Amino acid sequence: MPYYIQRLYNTCRASFSPNGPVSEEALERVRAMLEKMKPSDVGLEQEAQVVRNWSGSVYEQNGSLQSLPSIKYLHLHESESFSMGIFCMPPSSIIPLHNHPGMTVLSRLIYGSLYVKSYDWLDLTEPEDPLQARPAKLVRGTEMIAPCATTILYPTSGGNIHCFMARTPCAFFDILSPPYSSGHGRHCTYFRRSPRRDLPGDIEVNGVTFSEVTWLEEFQPPDNFVIQRGLYKGPVIRI
Repeated sequence: MPYYIQRLYNTCRASFSPNGPVSEEALERVRAMLEKMKPSDVGLEQEAQVVRNWSGSVYEQNGSLQSLPSIKYLHLHESESFSMGIFCMPPSSIIPLHNHPGMTVLSRLIYGSLYVKSYDWLDLTEPEDPLQARPAKLVRGTEMIAPCATTILYPTSGGNIHCFMARTPCAFFDILSPPYSSGHGRHCTYFRRSPRRDLPGDIEVNGVTFSEVTWLEEFQPPDNFVIQRGLYKGPVIRI
């Protein structure tokens, strides 16, 4: 029988098209496969063992906080239908709020813990001014500790705009369908809560009133936000 990551790839290849999942049943098959993932399946058993013994003091030496390693992205595969990769985050690192336009995303926390906050747009109409603040509703604000359930976000629901803050060293496996593509208008855009004080807390959209609205606006992440390409050390996928 093929090893785990090859079986996952085979399932994804049969389940995704350039337009996203071919059906809800196909998406469920991928989710069910992700539920079985272990750190050893993707070459991260040693890193996971470090977290099992985590005391929170690895980066503190001689009474001063040492510079943290950067966030790393381990690339496994990308086609016009889907991409597969792993984000490895050091403790206290942050991936700012960002979107996944027209995309379905499955995420599986492989080891460690992180805090995730996610939103969906209340008004799906794109504003004429892209810098204009847009109303959003909070979908999730919770800590996730591995092992935990695979999450799925959809083009307009499930928390399509999300951010992460690592509590401990952690890693999560991402499958995007279809993947980011500038040529197809699927850009990764970053957001923050608008600092404006004159925006309403309650709004009405299509006859429905929403309270506790969060207003988000585009922004450029700080220069020290860097995601480096890391080396994937797990089993090789045969295309």
